[in-house]
Amino acid sequence: MSKLIDLISETIAPVIKERDDQLVDLEYVKEKSQHYLRIYVDREPNGIDIDEIADLSELISAKLDQLDPDPLPDPYVLEVSSPGIERPIKTAADWQKAQGQYIHVGLYHKIENQKSYEGTLVAYDETTIKLAIKVKTSRSELLIPRQAIANSRLAIEF
Repeated sequence: MSKLIDLISETIAPVIKERDDQLVDLEYVKEKSQHYLRIYVDREPNGIDIDEIADLSELISAKLDQLDPDPLPDPYVLEVSSPGIERPIKTAADWQKAQGQYIHVGLYHKIENQKSYEGTLVAYDETTIKLAIKVKTSRSELLIPRQAIANSRLAIEF
């Protein structure tokens, strides 16, 4: 699956970059009996609107149709959208932008009896992140090994 994602990413990246947009994430999944190719794009600094997404979707679709042999032989639904407010944190640039922001972190295994945390990203490096979290009525800092993180995204603090 990784080779397929890499091929699609390499194919559509120039189309996205040409418009000064940013490829945020890409996934190819099967839900029930339908395949979906989901492409998340954004534009700095104010985001991307629905008309721009519609135009980009047409360009991406045309580019994917040119691939021979077709790496996606099964019928699929192409979904191009903004990652939204709770965008994923995946790349080094994403972690840099998330510094000082409130984030959600899902873990592969429990740390201190929890598999997910939300808090402010205080610091990060190649091996660890430091989150400022609420524990009942007080705040504390938690170190989480990067290899323990299954997923991470920006979050909305309530």
